[in-house]
Amino acid sequence: MNFDLLAGEASKAASGANGTAAGTTDVWQMVLTIGIWVVVIAAAYFLFIRPQKKKQQQEEELRNSIEIGDDVTTIGGIVGRVIAVRDDDETFIIETGSDKTRMRFKKWAISSVDTPGKQPKTVEANKKEKAEAEDDSDKKRSKKKKSKEEELGLEK
Repeated sequence: MNFDLLAGEASKAASGANGTAAGTTDVWQMVLTIGIWVVVIAAAYFLFIRPQKKKQQQEEELRNSIEIGDDVTTIGGIVGRVIAVRDDDETFIIETGSDKTRMRFKKWAISSVDTPGKQPKTVEANKKEKAEAEDDSDKKRSKKKKSKEEELGLEK
């Protein structure tokens, strides 16, 4: 937007009116325009940037949590068991197949960690676990509230 053009048009429109009113109108238009841009930028941050950072952080935690013996799936679809983790160069070695083929990958190539005896840990699974935990805590709160109401004799 060209603010000079807008200011010029506003002053032309208010030229017949009092000079102080035209100046006040110009200031409020500028404040309103800046305010709208601030709201748009804040909305973009909370809708796009912040969730992406959270997702990246969860993926980083997932990749840093691998241990020897974990079953992993790479982004290329290769499934194997971790036999070594090297933190100095951010790599890990997996064995895959019946002939025990060993391959080395970067940690960023992990798609999911499937720990033996546990459910697979993926970013989506972590989100579901958090949602279920929140639901469980809400249920516990409602049960506590109901028990307090029963104690006080406030049953519905």
